[in-house]
This record gives sequence, C-alpha cells and structure tokens, in this order.
Amino acid sequence: MTAVSMTTFVHAYFQADFFGKLIFLGLFASSIVCWFFLLHKLWLYKQVRYYSKAFKSSILQHKDSILGISLEHLPKVQNKDIPHPFAHIFLTLKQKTVELLDKNHFHLDKPNYVENPGKEQVFLSTADIELLESHVHATTLMQKEALQKNLFLFPMIVTLAPFLGLLGTVWGILITFAGMQTNNLLSSNTAMLGGLSTALTTTVLGLLIAIPALVGYNFLKNITKSLNAEIYEFSHFLLSTIELQYRKVDVS
Repeated sequence: MTAVSMTTFVHAYFQADFFGKLIFLGLFASSIVCWFFLLHKLWLYKQVRYYSKAFKSSILQHKDSILGISLEHLPKVQNKDIPHPFAHIFLTLKQKTVELLDKNHFHLDKPNYVENPGKEQVFLSTADIELLESHVHATTLMQKEALQKNLFLFPMIVTLAPFLGLLGTVWGILITFAGMQTNNLLSSNTAMLGGLSTALTTTVLGLLIAIPALVGYNFLKNITKSLNAEIYEFSHFLLSTIELQYRKVDVS
C-alpha cells in the first residue's frame, strides 16, 4: 500500500464522525488481528514441520527397539507454545504399550528386554492392539485441533470486514444526505465530503482486509492438511512397528 493510499485512509478517518471513526477502528483492528495471526501461524507451522521431521528421523534410527527410546534423546521444541504432535503421539503410544505389557505380567525393566525385545516372550493381543489404535487416534485428533487453533478467526474476518465496509458505506451515504438537507452551506459541504469519504474508503478498506484474509486462510488450511497427513502417517508407522515387534503371532 502506497503512502498516498495511507494518506487517503488517514484523511478519511479524521473527516468521519464519531460512529464513522468507530467503523474505521473496527476495520483497522481486524486488519491487525488478521496479519498478526497469519504471520504467527506461518512461523508456527514452519517450526512444527522442522521439529517433526527431526523427531521422525531420530525414531527411524532406533526403530528396532522402539520402546527403549527415551524422550531425553529426541528433538525437543524450544518454546512450549509450539505444538509437537509427533512427540505427544509417540509418548502416548509408548506409555500405553508399557501399561499393556505390564498388565500381561511382563517385566519391562529388564535391560535385555529393552535392548533385545525379541528374546523375551512379550506379546500384545489383538484386543491390546485395537486399544492402542484407539488411544493413538484420540491423541492424533487432539494434536490436529491444536494445529488448527484460532484458524476460525480468518473466516470470521473474511465475513466481518466487508460487512463493516458496507456499514461504513451506508452510514456515509446517510451522512451525505443529512448534510444536503442543512441550510448552512459550509457545514453541509463538510458533512457531505466526510460522508462520501467514509462511504468509499470503508468499502475499499473492508475488501483490502477480506481478500488477504481469505487467501491466507486457504493457504493455512492447505498447510494444516499436509501436516495432518504427516501426523497420520507417523502414527500409522508407530502402530505398525509396535504391532510387528510385540504382537503375538496367531498359530492356527
């Protein structure tokens, strides 16, 4: 946006009456919220993808003894506000698997078990695997919701900004007609100019806010869709690895 355009909006704001100024402030606030959350989400998703990739790489290096992997040796996020879906899914699956194996009267604290799980008669039943799947599914849904947090603001702004612009347009026209009915020529011209400026500027401003918000929302939705696919793939990999290593083979 050029300096001339900014000057136009500033002049229109100061020419507006009290209610017109409130409409302008609502539009300005919507724009600030939109750009703040857009930039924040882009940074957040970049961090999530980076840590998820590093976490999965570390898991793949030790997949032959997956229950022996400690979270202390895996990549951690530096900021607690950054979601770490892969770590949550892995921790949930590990804890629940250990609980089930304990329930089946196996000793998980043996060094030989952690290093060489195949040498121990440790098994999970079909019901145990199904229970693990349900827990992983619930955790996956929670992590997806965490990634989509506050995304509802964008469709709200996409809808709200044009309506605020339309409200400014209608209000500006009303002010213009009201100014035409006054007998004082000077005040009439001032009111008409202020009304027309409010009507036109709020319309443009509403569209300038709604269009980037719509584009940004669709872009963020595509990113979250890609991240959700990666989360599903990772959870399926963990479940398959656990099932391969610890499920009891059915002998017919």
